[in-house]
Amino acid sequence: MKIGITCYPTYGGSGVVATELGLELAQRGHEIHFISYAQPIRLRGEEPNIHFHEVEVSRYPLFDYPPYDLALATRMAEVAQLYDLDLLHVHYAIPHSVSAMLARQMLAAGPRKQRLPFVTTLHGTDITLVGLDRSYLPITRYSIEQSDGVTAISNYLKDRTQRVFDVRNSIEVIYNSVNCDVYRRDPATFAKVRAEYAPNGERVLVHLSNFRPVKRLTDVIEIFDRVHKKIPSKLLLIGDGPDRSVAEWLAVQKGIHGDVLFLGKQDQIEEKLSIADVMLIPSELESFGLAALEAMACEVVPISTRAGGVPEVIEHGKSGYLADVGDVDTMARYAIDLLSNDDLLREMGKQARAAAKERFCSTKIVKQYEDFYRRVLERSA
Repeated sequence: MKIGITCYPTYGGSGVVATELGLELAQRGHEIHFISYAQPIRLRGEEPNIHFHEVEVSRYPLFDYPPYDLALATRMAEVAQLYDLDLLHVHYAIPHSVSAMLARQMLAAGPRKQRLPFVTTLHGTDITLVGLDRSYLPITRYSIEQSDGVTAISNYLKDRTQRVFDVRNSIEVIYNSVNCDVYRRDPATFAKVRAEYAPNGERVLVHLSNFRPVKRLTDVIEIFDRVHKKIPSKLLLIGDGPDRSVAEWLAVQKGIHGDVLFLGKQDQIEEKLSIADVMLIPSELESFGLAALEAMACEVVPISTRAGGVPEVIEHGKSGYLADVGDVDTMARYAIDLLSNDDLLREMGKQARAAAKERFCSTKIVKQYEDFYRRVLERSA
């Protein structure tokens, strides 16, 4: 198949999932065309069967804001016509599904009467935040209903979308995936890289996010402070965003700043992730919990809030731990218990990876998307 993929190319779950999906599809022989305003961050050079088409937005004094959605729709239609795409797969409803809908209409009305079905994957904040803004709700609902196929990354998100938006078309749940061959703990790398960050044998905790308020980064600092008082440890913070400064100052005030390492944005996070013992995910809401899944594949035990779709990923007490939002004391206690018991930590790490391989490995999830694409194409024909 020839598949166009549009996503936000920056650091964030939806862009990561879309890029990894495109890479997996390309490895299976499909021709993949990414269409976005910048190259997705996880594209690593000249991969076979991968093409990137930049969307250029004209800036005129007449426009207070550049009309990206219109430029995107035009570029989608151009790429689909030039490369004879079979379908578009857009990640994030606003504005991508609206642009795909316009591109489909333009091609259908053109001289070739080209048919271009599109699939929309809902990732979370496009529904829980953007879509609930009254100014966006009608167009979000309409673009979802106009999609030729709709998927959601968790049953939680599917149920919430159907309840809040009252959409009439069906939504298929296809979970996020992880490449279990890439995300794994390599003993040689583990020993070498871990020594760089924990030279005196300290325990290593990690947090990975875009540092937005919903991720509750200050709770990460609070949890680590409690752990640090009991166990010699280091905290690796991977990512960047608006709450970084607040977290840095909190670490200074608590006297732990020297053991809190802000690593910034990382292109290949599996190396840093796999040296940790525990991942902290105290988010207000996670529609799935991709960071937890990537940690699990690396034998890192996730400790998370049970908000949203996370309980569909983590089995409490087996592949990780779950607590209520804001309950930093309980999450710290889970971490201290784990880090104080080598046998328990090792066993839960193995169970976490086994769960990731059994349910969320890329080879299984990509096959589900391929089957979904074929059903969409059959219906559209």
